[in-house]
Amino acid sequence: MSLRNVGSGLLLVLALAQPAPALAQGLIHEIRGGVLAHDVPLWASRRVDGGVAFNGEVAFAPSVKVLGFADLRPVVGGSFTTGNGTSLVYFDIRLEFMIDRFFFGAGVGPAIHNGNLTGTSGKKALGGRVLFHPSFEFGFQFSPQHRVSVYYEHISSAYIARPNPGLDNIGVRLSHRF
Repeated sequence: MSLRNVGSGLLLVLALAQPAPALAQGLIHEIRGGVLAHDVPLWASRRVDGGVAFNGEVAFAPSVKVLGFADLRPVVGGSFTTGNGTSLVYFDIRLEFMIDRFFFGAGVGPAIHNGNLTGTSGKKALGGRVLFHPSFEFGFQFSPQHRVSVYYEHISSAYIARPNPGLDNIGVRLSHRF
């Protein structure tokens, strides 16, 4: 991960974090963005793509309370890689709860990627175009509108299609709440 890529990612995050009055009128709850290490084999098998991914996400309002303490809401986002890596867009349902100023989120939904389906060109073969997208996030809310977190996402076919090596991204995100 080069310093230039990290700097570009942070500029993207700061641009996303600027408040916009039209967004604050109840439709959008939060915007998130960050820099992720791409194709890091945590849950998935070996690293093939590598590189950096820039992640952006919009969390919509309102939410539904679950068990009286957690918020369930739809999010839409994407992770876009540098170079020739696999990029993806996703639509998740995310469950999130806070304890004091710390928060934890977990989501799942479909993702569509631009990677290979078979292993013919040296890139990771993911078996199907539409994959499952589980994600996890842990972070700290340092003001009512701003948060920082560690974010992990995985895509795979859950063995519905072959091959199924999966792909993992992990990194840091900043958020702005409206």
